[in-house]
Amino acid sequence: MIQYQIEENVTLEEFRAVLLNSTLGERRPVDEPERLLAMLQHGNLIVTARDNGKLIGVSRSLTDYSFCTYLSDLAVNQDYQKMGIGTELIRQTKLATPKAKLILLSAPQAVGYYPKIGMTKWEQCYVLDDVNNLK
Repeated sequence: MIQYQIEENVTLEEFRAVLLNSTLGERRPVDEPERLLAMLQHGNLIVTARDNGKLIGVSRSLTDYSFCTYLSDLAVNQDYQKMGIGTELIRQTKLATPKAKLILLSAPQAVGYYPKIGMTKWEQCYVLDDVNNLK
């Protein structure tokens, strides 16, 4: 039985493993442990899915618990995908921040997933990778 909970002490090794075992590892700094550790330390809402103690899914967010919740990382081990675990991780994240709008940027492979589970697509998102690009 999969257990969902809010956790504050997900280990670096567990987090890295779930990223690598999902498609999200392709777009995260999995070979930079110091950055992964900072991601864990500064994400202020981490919801996990565990199967007999093994971390199989994670929702890592930054939130003010009032206006917005940015769900930065949603990763589910590929062996457990298509079982509703991602949807439940999103549900648990939203339940923890009921007044806040939940916002995420989709991985290219998951663009079709979010509308299917009831999320609304917005066209107004912008990204800045390099401060030197500001004019």
